[in-house]
Amino acid sequence: MSYRDELDTPCLVVDLDRLERNIAEIAAYARERGLAVRPHIKTHKTAEIARLQRQHGAVGFTCAKLGEAETLADAGVLDDVLLAYQIVGEQKIRRLLALMDRATVTVAVDSVEVAEGLSRGVRQAGKMLDVLIEVNTGLNRAGVEPGEPVLRLAREVVQMPGLRLRGLMTHEGHVARARDAEELAGIARRAGQDMVDSAELLRREGIPVEVVSVGSTPAAFYTTSVPGITEMRPGTYVFYDNASFRFGRIGPDRCALRILTTVISRPAADRAVIDAGSKTLTMDPPPPGRSGHGYIVEHPEAVIVRLSEEHGVVELPSSARGLRVGDRLEIIPNHVCPAVNLQDELFVVQGGRVIGTWPVLARGKVR
Repeated sequence: MSYRDELDTPCLVVDLDRLERNIAEIAAYARERGLAVRPHIKTHKTAEIARLQRQHGAVGFTCAKLGEAETLADAGVLDDVLLAYQIVGEQKIRRLLALMDRATVTVAVDSVEVAEGLSRGVRQAGKMLDVLIEVNTGLNRAGVEPGEPVLRLAREVVQMPGLRLRGLMTHEGHVARARDAEELAGIARRAGQDMVDSAELLRREGIPVEVVSVGSTPAAFYTTSVPGITEMRPGTYVFYDNASFRFGRIGPDRCALRILTTVISRPAADRAVIDAGSKTLTMDPPPPGRSGHGYIVEHPEAVIVRLSEEHGVVELPSSARGLRVGDRLEIIPNHVCPAVNLQDELFVVQGGRVIGTWPVLARGKVR
């Protein structure tokens, strides 16, 4: 029996062959260029995919939250992690110290205040913590500005007991705002150059820089083309999503995760209702140039125009008006990471059949 008929809906389906191809492609690219791969765990949150990534040469993992790292350490798949997030407060620092007993840990810092808190905590515990300075290369979220601001913070950090400055990191997520592939490539390369230039500024000051780390799936093949980048931290690449293929490098056929859903109502000729609502698809907006709350594989012209919690309302083109109640559809979500975080499990398929179920272990680990 095909998985499309076997599984109850809505559910998340992962095609194993597509998944392994996506992981292998990045691994091969990195090997050819001498780059370390440190994938971001936030996309899949599973021990099984983490193991596949390690088998393909990942040097360790990136996590945003301590809870993600703790969960994967519990599962026995995490022994080297970058926490690409500011660790602030006594509760977090206590958990960080406990994690350091189980794994090699590096933490991002973007201010003297954050660094001083870490320094106090690890010094009192008699530990040494590796840190990377987070650089804002254009996303305008966290991070210190490139150039002299990086140098000023580095001068402070290298004086703090208990901290060892290993290098720099950025998340060049602003590339997603690009209008086309050419603009994306330019934005990504500028971000990479800002990182390399900042690293060189530190080295001229006598501050060693071992790691220059970048992280963004859409930018992965461009930021890392700048000589001097040492590490890449892609996340979405394991699955890809509706935001991934608008730049033309990949198509929907490369998207390894689909949301399987059922048509539950046909109230009008041009309208269908599916059993995937905001609790499944999330409310993330479509990427520029697209409409709706996901890409319907069987009917790309159809638009998921509205979501309530458990219903998705689909506007149908004339070519899709043969849809009937009970028909199954596959949807590529606009943003795969939060879609995974809404589910307890992923159904793994190969050759059209279900071959396993993988628990989303780090689901909801937001602390």
